Amino acid sequence: MTHTPPTPDDSENGVSSQQLSASVPMLSELVIPPEEALTAPRTSLSTKENAAQIIAQLPESPWLVVAKNRRVNRDWEALSLRAPENARRCYQDLCTSPMVRKPRRVFPLKGKLYQGAWEYEVTSSDRVFYVPDEHKRKVLVYYAGTHPKSAPTPP
Repeated sequence: MTHTPPTPDDSENGVSSQQLSASVPMLSELVIPPEEALTAPRTSLSTKENAAQIIAQLPESPWLVVAKNRRVNRDWEALSLRAPENARRCYQDLCTSPMVRKPRRVFPLKGKLYQGAWEYEVTSSDRVFYVPDEHKRKVLVYYAGTHPKSAPTPP
């Protein structure tokens, strides 16, 4: 009769590394990526000249515009593909004057729950929700996409 010695995984706590890895999700699944710069919208990029011209048209931004996370930036990019001109105008407004009201287009949200949050109507069915920080000169976009039934709460 042969007897195999215990493996190092069968340690004092009785949990092997295989059991531990099967029950605990990977760290990368738990990490929510930090905010990232919001992707500047593009229009038709058929040639390099068009790309250079578009970059030249974007104003030097006194405000840093960031997405809350990669998911928001991905939703923003999808919105930019659906309505490129409107998204471009929205991006320029967020870069230059995010706290200027435009009737029925740009306005602060009401209520204690939404304190400091603003809504931008990109199209009749698309919205961007953001929080401008005047001291840091930074705009945090926390929602971009189709018009939700109720406004998402700011982070």
